[in-house]
Amino acid sequence: MLDREGFRPNVGIILLNSRNQVFWGKRLRTHSWQFPQGGIKYGESPEQAMYRELHEEVGLRPEHVQILARTRDWMRYEVPDHFIRKDARGHYRGQKQIWFLLRLLGRDSDMNLRATDHPEFDAWRWNDYWVPLDVVIEFKRGVYEMALTELARYLPRVTHHNRYLRAGLRSQRPEPEPPPLPPQPAEPGPSPAK
Repeated sequence: MLDREGFRPNVGIILLNSRNQVFWGKRLRTHSWQFPQGGIKYGESPEQAMYRELHEEVGLRPEHVQILARTRDWMRYEVPDHFIRKDARGHYRGQKQIWFLLRLLGRDSDMNLRATDHPEFDAWRWNDYWVPLDVVIEFKRGVYEMALTELARYLPRVTHHNRYLRAGLRSQRPEPEPPPLPPQPAEPGPSPAK
C-alpha cells in the first residue's frame, strides 16, 4: 500500500530498557543494524501496526511494554534505487513513518526473535540512546535523528541502582532529622491497696 507520492506507511519502534538504552536489531543474515519497523496494513492504525510488528520482530506483547510517546507527524525517507526491487522502481520511493517510544516492562528474556516463521533479526543488543545515529545505514539517518530528537524529551528519569553511587549522593545532602522517639510507658507504681 503506497500513498500518492510512492511512500509506504510504516511504523518505527524505539524500545527502551530501564537505563534508557535502546533495542538495536541485526537484520537477518546481514551486517546492518536498525530499530524494529514495519508496514501498516490496510485498516490498521499506527498503534495496532506497532504492536503487531513488535511481536513479529521482537516477540513482545502489549503487556511487556508501555507507550511513552509517538511522533506527531509522518517522517519520510527515500530508499536508493539499488535497494528497490526492479519491478517496484518508478512507483516505490521509500517509507513514511510514525515512531513510537516504548519502555520495556518485561525482562530481556521475554524477547524472542523467532516469534514468527519470518524473523527479521538474528541478533540484538542494547545501545546508548544516540548511538544508532552513528551506525544506521545512511539513507535512514535523517529520519532516525528526527525521531530520536522529537522523542528524547519523553525519556524517563533513570534511577541508579548502584549502592556506592547512592551513598555518595547521600553524603552531599543534609541528613533528615530523626523522628521523635515514641513516649515510653510510665514506670509501674505501687499497686493500690484493696
